Amino acid sequence: EANVRSSPTHFGWRTESDGDGISIFGAKDIWIDHCSLSHCKDGLIDAVMGSTGITISNNFFSHHNEVMLLGHSDEYEPDSGMQVTIAFNHFGEKLVQRMPRCRRGYIHVVNNDFTQWEMYAIGGSGNPTINSQGNRYTAPTNPNAKEVTKRVDTADGDWKGWNWRSEGDVMVNGAYFVASGEGVEFNYEKAYSVEPKSAVLIDQLTMHSGVLGVGGRDNNLGKWSSGDGSGFGSGDDEDDDYSDDMSGSNIPLSTAFLPLFIAMSSFLLLCFEAITSPML
Repeated sequence: EANVRSSPTHFGWRTESDGDGISIFGAKDIWIDHCSLSHCKDGLIDAVMGSTGITISNNFFSHHNEVMLLGHSDEYEPDSGMQVTIAFNHFGEKLVQRMPRCRRGYIHVVNNDFTQWEMYAIGGSGNPTINSQGNRYTAPTNPNAKEVTKRVDTADGDWKGWNWRSEGDVMVNGAYFVASGEGVEFNYEKAYSVEPKSAVLIDQLTMHSGVLGVGGRDNNLGKWSSGDGSGFGSGDDEDDDYSDDMSGSNIPLSTAFLPLFIAMSSFLLLCFEAITSPML
């Protein structure tokens, strides 16, 4: 439990977390920008209970199982009006599923880079509208996990009318998007929030994803982007990843010279004391 600052002039009391990196509960007009998220106990970002007007942009995600949940449940009708924009994010290494997983609502997925999910990238249930434009989807080597999309716990006959489309996306390494619905532009008006750029520009569009000024496009923040990621937030592997970074080639230059600086400072201090001490 802690005070969490939401702006330069406002902070509020945050009670015990349910394990999500960021939880949005019954809120509107939310912007999550330039964050680096990994290794959480539950989801990296969850938005539920009628939340809407959400933009998730310029973030770097890695090393996690269930990345992002949008919508409380298939039966929760207030989520039918949910509108979410997911733009210019880099979904990096060791991610499994839910990028996002949608229940109801209108979701615009635009100009993101998806790097080798392990199960699927975009999933949903409860008839969400998903508008995928100008993204790059790189499938894993697993021949059974090439599909970008997944209709979760839903029979084929039930989702054929759902409005899911892929427009201007680049599919790499055998990735494919299973579209559905009528494909009529009117159906996607509420799932359209920003003019998509060409997917050819994905490297440039996502080069500053994650925390600003740290590590470039891959946002190399030590344990956030290295190690095997097998724990997916279990806690045991996090310490191993961190210790590997601090003892390996990723160690910052300033940290590497710190012991030498301390030794030199101690030596100079001893010399000064010897010179200034009165002769016996």
